[in-house]
Amino acid sequence: MESIRPPLPPFTVQSAVEKVRAAENGWNNKDPQKVSLAYTEDSQWRNRSSFVNGRDEIVAFLTDKWQKEIDYKLIKELWAFTDNRIAVRYAYEYQNTEGQWFRAYGNENWEFDQAGLMKNRYACINDLAIKEQDRLFTWQGNTRPIDFPSLSELGL
Repeated sequence: MESIRPPLPPFTVQSAVEKVRAAENGWNNKDPQKVSLAYTEDSQWRNRSSFVNGRDEIVAFLTDKWQKEIDYKLIKELWAFTDNRIAVRYAYEYQNTEGQWFRAYGNENWEFDQAGLMKNRYACINDLAIKEQDRLFTWQGNTRPIDFPSLSELGL
């Protein structure tokens, strides 16, 4: 039996914002196994040109991702929502194994089951090379502090 992952659909503004922040915090902790538990056993993703199906593939995908994307820091922002769907925009910064910094910009569409687990995730992402001194996501630790600016406040 799958676990229940509040907040549950149907979403309100408050519960959608809470769901987005929980996803951000999970990804910023960079624990593929733990992150995978927010998705259904048979979750389907489209991530750039990759198609990922199920938790085992999610774990493999995220393990590979965070080995290549060093010092990864992510900010997500609610864009829109309906009963069991949420749309977000996001940006994250990372450096590759050669030391080049990037800021990735993207949008995701999420669909949840009644237990609050994500069953579909569709992501579009573009990477922009940046100089280290142009980084904006500079908080200490994994979780973005509550008072750290949002994407909109950062002008992104």
